[in-house]
Amino acid sequence: MDWSREEVEAIVVDYLRMLSLELSGQNYSKAAHRRALQAKLNQRSDGSIEFKHGNVSAVMIECGYPYVRGYLPRANVQALLRTVVQEQLAGMRELDALALAVVQQPVVAPDLEDFSAIVTQAPQWRHAAREPARTYTPIAVKRDYLQREAQNQFLGAAGEEFVLRYEHWRLRQLGQLTLAERVEHVSRSRGDGLGYDILSFEADGRERFIEVKTTNFGKETPFFFSRGELQFSRDARDQFQLCRLFEFRNAPQLFSLTGP
Repeated sequence: MDWSREEVEAIVVDYLRMLSLELSGQNYSKAAHRRALQAKLNQRSDGSIEFKHGNVSAVMIECGYPYVRGYLPRANVQALLRTVVQEQLAGMRELDALALAVVQQPVVAPDLEDFSAIVTQAPQWRHAAREPARTYTPIAVKRDYLQREAQNQFLGAAGEEFVLRYEHWRLRQLGQLTLAERVEHVSRSRGDGLGYDILSFEADGRERFIEVKTTNFGKETPFFFSRGELQFSRDARDQFQLCRLFEFRNAPQLFSLTGP
């Protein structure tokens, strides 16, 4: 059964409240929010509500916003949901201010001695089902906070420093002390524009070219690539690796993508 406008408005208001609390660094309970929300919905199950939260996350990314941690973006978004999210975002100056403050805030690389728990699997690539041709309605509210975060030089530099230390640690764990000493932060030592940030090595001595992309937000947050980085990933396809750092400020984790 399709969600009514009243239900959609209720879940979007609640979602944006949770996001505002999250961006401001305040604690909240998803379970408590869900219980309070159920009273306003038409006997929706926990699974149905969680799936709808994932739909909201997908629209938030379309609008250039971060999404609530734990509610992974989900496809097949109801057209009414997209409309209501845009309506709600249009008048939320408090959320705008919170998002802008978070994406522009300086950050330093966290101190870690043991990196063994930070590596995780990359998100699964999800191909959208082919839909019948229809008129596309552009997103009316788009702030591009995710792009602004990508331009945060403090965050980018801190992420690169973190991966540099991780590569030193990884090679030492493999017993390759000499190779560990040769790891180079090339975006600093040689300058930007090479198409990668860190020169590291495989255990057999082959060079590994690492491009680092860092976000303080969730694992499925999109990242941005320059034309030069894209071309280099093709030219050095057998040695290129993209390292995606996420949840960087709170509990940094990373996944890697190899090849072009």
